[in-house]
Amino acid sequence: MSEITKLAIGSLIVGVVVLGIKYVAYLMTGSVALLSDALESIVNVATAIAALIAVEYASRPADANHPYGHHKAEFFSAVLEGVLIVIAAILIAREAWDAIAHPRSLDAPLAGLAVNVGANVINAVWCWILITRGRRLRSPALVADGKHLLSDVVSSVGVTGGVLVAILTGWPLLDPIMALLIAVNILWAGWKVVRHSLSSLMDEALPEQTLETIRRVIAENASGAVQAHDLRTRHAGQVVFIDFHLIVPGEMSVTDSHVLCDRVEHALREAIPGSQITIHVEPEHKAKPHAIEID
Repeated sequence: MSEITKLAIGSLIVGVVVLGIKYVAYLMTGSVALLSDALESIVNVATAIAALIAVEYASRPADANHPYGHHKAEFFSAVLEGVLIVIAAILIAREAWDAIAHPRSLDAPLAGLAVNVGANVINAVWCWILITRGRRLRSPALVADGKHLLSDVVSSVGVTGGVLVAILTGWPLLDPIMALLIAVNILWAGWKVVRHSLSSLMDEALPEQTLETIRRVIAENASGAVQAHDLRTRHAGQVVFIDFHLIVPGEMSVTDSHVLCDRVEHALREAIPGSQITIHVEPEHKAKPHAIEID
């Protein structure tokens, strides 16, 4: 079982545990803000299931019908997660509006808050694990799951503060108002997840900093070539795709150009782990004015 799969299973387990704890906190207090926290945890469980399915499918090797692999499956999971986050925000807003129209006092608020804080600590630790390891493993599904949990942690802190203030001031409307603020925060988090995933599904180029690294590696390791141009990049899940044209002297043999390409490919894979590289070799009369000059 891969590390990514283990983390996805861990997310599912943590999501179920935290959901149970937060629902107990809601039952103890009757707080609509704590209920909103519990509703978001339902989304955490659903998205953990989606992430688990996605990472399992994405790990399948390339086949005749998918010669470039199944890596993009993780992006579909992230889009689904964003949609579910938006649905959760709508449900929370509805509950909050009902509580504003019909204010109610809180039961056993301090004990319920203590229970909710415990759930938030678990989420905080797990979201840090997901984001750090998801980035190291280049798993969009795990990173999206971690970022959603981070928004959950932030909103839970707000919930705790809002309910505490409502207790101290005796103003029950603070509880549903805080729930509405949580809904807005969740909507923003969902939009960011969907936007990032859609840009990846549309084969958006790698960040400029990564592109600069690629250009530098080509320039430093393509000694014997004239230049490189038409650099194109994209990424799908854990895999980065890089292709470009390499201009070589017309008299260079096929064997020598092949050795040159192997050297550049090796250097790029060292600098950009998980990259798949395609190099199109051309003679020097194909040189272009805007290109990567070789050191």
